[in-house]
Amino acid sequence: MANYTADVLVIGGGIAGITAALELLDHGRDVLILDRDEETGFGGLAKESFGGLFFVNSREQQRNGIKDSPAQALRDWHSFAEFGPEDRFPKLWAETYVERCIPDVYEWLRAGGIRFLPLPAWVERGETPPGNSVPRFHIVWGTGRELATRLIAALGSHPNRSRFGVKFQHRVETLVTQGGRVVGCAGAHERDGTPFEARAEHVIVASGGINGDIPRVKANWHRDWRKPPEVILNGSHKYADGKLHDAVATIGGRLSHLDNMWNYASGVHHYRPRKPLHGLSLVPAKSALWLNWRGERIFPPLVSGFDTRALVTAICAQERQYSWQLMNRRIALKELAVSGAEFNPSIRDKSWLRFARDMLLGNRWLVEEMMVNCRDFVVARSLPELVDKMNALQGDGSVDRDALTDAVRRYDAEVARGPELQADPQLRRIAELRQYRGDRMRISKSQTILDERAMPSLGGIATDLDCRVLADGDQPIAGLYAVGEAAGFGGGGMHGLRGLEGTFLGASIFTGRMAGRGIGRAS
Repeated sequence: MANYTADVLVIGGGIAGITAALELLDHGRDVLILDRDEETGFGGLAKESFGGLFFVNSREQQRNGIKDSPAQALRDWHSFAEFGPEDRFPKLWAETYVERCIPDVYEWLRAGGIRFLPLPAWVERGETPPGNSVPRFHIVWGTGRELATRLIAALGSHPNRSRFGVKFQHRVETLVTQGGRVVGCAGAHERDGTPFEARAEHVIVASGGINGDIPRVKANWHRDWRKPPEVILNGSHKYADGKLHDAVATIGGRLSHLDNMWNYASGVHHYRPRKPLHGLSLVPAKSALWLNWRGERIFPPLVSGFDTRALVTAICAQERQYSWQLMNRRIALKELAVSGAEFNPSIRDKSWLRFARDMLLGNRWLVEEMMVNCRDFVVARSLPELVDKMNALQGDGSVDRDALTDAVRRYDAEVARGPELQADPQLRRIAELRQYRGDRMRISKSQTILDERAMPSLGGIATDLDCRVLADGDQPIAGLYAVGEAAGFGGGGMHGLRGLEGTFLGASIFTGRMAGRGIGRAS
């Protein structure tokens, strides 16, 4: 058996664990990260992400004349979260984050060389209830890959780097206790099964969430969404399986709000899968028609940018829990996008020239790549041909040609009426979105579907504000901490029912720093 010792053990090598390690090194502690993945996966899911963070009254907001404040942000947060009376620590985490995200996350990242796109995005505006009242989604110039790479480099160049170690392919299975205190963990090597035990004064769980285990997702499916869909694609980390949640619960730690999940309604199969049921999250085109399994338009019309959770709720309410987005090539070129660093190379590689080209001419390369490679895309020159291909993909005749044709013709007739006479709710929402400069560049203006010029479609481990894991009665378990997604990004569910986009990466960094500080003070 391999044996390791350190002042602090960090279980998980994602952004939260890396940030906690950096903070602990600042306090002169010996730190060992145990990560289940290979070294190439160091940085976790954040390395693959788009890299958006939620900030309040940033320099980018100020330069664009966007007035914001912690009080305003907290009102928006509470509106979207719909907290319950028992959510004491989730509320405290939300309040603390909006108050301190600028000095503790934004300025800290800028000091490390991280920069953001000059214009924040405006997402999760909300419907009922309202969400972000101003744009707050700050995209890292370089995506999540830049964020992870710089923080990993900071570990290697830290003045106390001799006090830091990391062991890859180490799967932690249990927590070790002694005299009522957590004093370490035990597990096995992921590849060869060699057992190991690690001992430390403090243990931080930074192992991610539960969404990488689809059966566990279905077991915790929220009651608002009825039964879970038959097929759910995995956009989470392959090792985010909740096994450390079980280990924490076994020694008395409290889990909360596991049914508050962040899922997307517009997933498609990855055509270069790296895990079972590997999914891609499309950024739904606002000008596309969102149709149900029969090809009928879903009402009220679904438009992204307002409430991601509401989109999932609407699709899950259908008789068959999948949907279609119908668009033409002109809409696709301007609006089609896929979330993550992999499909945003101009931002990932920090190329202003390619970024400007894609903004002006559209994502031609992405449209072609998805049409050719992704099995969930069907392309045709006419509606009858399209319906035939949709039915062939689904393997039955469920898409009704007359229903789909009627939906398109009615929508196009409404577009033709002109902006002043349009009553269609989708067109009104598009007009609302286009009032913001950041959205206007990526949303079509009154675009018909039939156009011959355009043819060839959140919970976890409960913690206090020092990230100490709580048992029943909010009593901290000595020596045990949880950060990032494992802690529901703070308190066991600081987002409530919904998340104001960008609060996942931001809160991973914030909780990591808070845990490091708490342990640093304790020493």
